[in-house]
Amino acid sequence: MGALDGIRVLSFNHFLSGPAAAQHLGDIGADVITVEPLGGAFQRNWAVANRFVGETSVNHITTGRNKRSIAVDLKSPDGIAAVKKLIATADVVMENFRPGTLEKLGLSEAEMRRINPRIIYATTTGYGVDGPYAKRPGQDVLLQAMAGLAAHTGSMEGGPVMVGSVPIDHHAAALTVAGIVAALFERERTGTARRVDVNMLQAAMDLQGESITAWMNGADHAGPRGREGMGTWFSPAPYGIYATTDGHVMISMSTPPQLSGALDLPELAALSAEDGFSQRDEISRKVTEGMAKLTTAEALEKLTEAGVWHEEVKDYDGLRGNPQIQHLAAFTDATDAAGEPLVMLSHPVRYDGEVPAVRSLPGALGGQSREILAEAGLEEAEIERLIATGAVVQTNKMRG
Repeated sequence: MGALDGIRVLSFNHFLSGPAAAQHLGDIGADVITVEPLGGAFQRNWAVANRFVGETSVNHITTGRNKRSIAVDLKSPDGIAAVKKLIATADVVMENFRPGTLEKLGLSEAEMRRINPRIIYATTTGYGVDGPYAKRPGQDVLLQAMAGLAAHTGSMEGGPVMVGSVPIDHHAAALTVAGIVAALFERERTGTARRVDVNMLQAAMDLQGESITAWMNGADHAGPRGREGMGTWFSPAPYGIYATTDGHVMISMSTPPQLSGALDLPELAALSAEDGFSQRDEISRKVTEGMAKLTTAEALEKLTEAGVWHEEVKDYDGLRGNPQIQHLAAFTDATDAAGEPLVMLSHPVRYDGEVPAVRSLPGALGGQSREILAEAGLEEAEIERLIATGAVVQTNKMRG
C-alpha cells in the first residue's frame, strides 16, 4: 500500500527534475505512466559519464523505477488521440518542456481540462511559464550561475565554483512533488483542480534561503565567498575544509577556545565566539596551520576530544562503508531482466519506519503500451492498428 494508491500520473518529462519527481510519486504508490517519443526519452539514450549498465543508461536507473512506459508518436494525429484517451483517465499530468511545447502538439492545458476537468497540471520549467526568460534553456549549472550559487561557492582567492552535482534539478523535483501532493489534497477537500508551477530559478534561490535572506537584510560581508579557507562569507571561523598531511577535514561549529586545545594554538584560547566573526580570517589561517601538521586520524581524534563538530571529507567510494548509510538501507541493489546488477538510491523517506518497496525496475521503452491503451478503453483491434501504423510502439528495448 502507498499514500498515492489509485492516483494515475502521466509524465511527459525528460531528464532530470521531471522524471525524478515522477519517480518519487511512483515510489509512494502512484501509477506513473511515462509518455515517451518513439525513440525514447532523453534519459534512456544519454548517460552521465557515458555509462550504461548493459543497455540501461545510468540516468534511466536514477529516475526510471516504479513507472510504466508507452511510446507514442506525438506528431501523429492518431498518437495525439491516444494520448487524449489517457488524459481522460489521469489525475495528474506532468511535463518539463520549455513553455508552449505541448500546446504546439495540440495538448494545451485548456484542452486537457476540456477532456478531464479534474486534472492537476504540473510544470517544472527553467525560469517560469512566462516572463522575459521563459524560453531560455533551464540547465542546472546555468541556474547555479544566475541564482548566485556559483558566486557564493569556492573561495575569494580562487574564484567562483560550480557545485559538483545537480542540486537544483533535485530540489526542483522535490518541490514539484510537494506541489502535486498539496494540489491532490486540495482537490479531494474542495474539488478544485490546480495548476502547479515549479521553476528551477526559484528552486536555486530556495536552496540558498538562509544566506540570501541574510545578505538581503544587510548582513556584513566583504565578498560573496569565504577567505583563508572559510567555506562561506557568513559563518564564524573556521567553517570550512582544512587539509591534513594525508587528507581533508570539514570543520563546522566550534569556538576558538575549543580549537586552541585541539590544535595546540594558545593564541586562540582567550578569543570569544564573537571573535569568530570579527577575526575570522586570522582564526582560519591559524587553523589551517594547525591542521597541516596532523594526519587525518590525528585531527579526527583531537577534534572529537575537544567537542568540535567535524567530518572527514570522503568521495562516493566511502558511502557503502558508512554504517549509518547501511543502517538506513540508503542503497537498493537489484538485478534487471538481463541479469545485470543495478544500484539505485532508495526512496529517501520512511513511512512508519519502512521504505516503500520497488514495485518495478527501470523498464523498457513502450514496455506497457498495449496494457496502458487497453486500460484507457481502446479495443484490441484499435490498439493493434495504432501499433501497425507506428503511432504507438511496444518494445522490449531499453533504448530507442
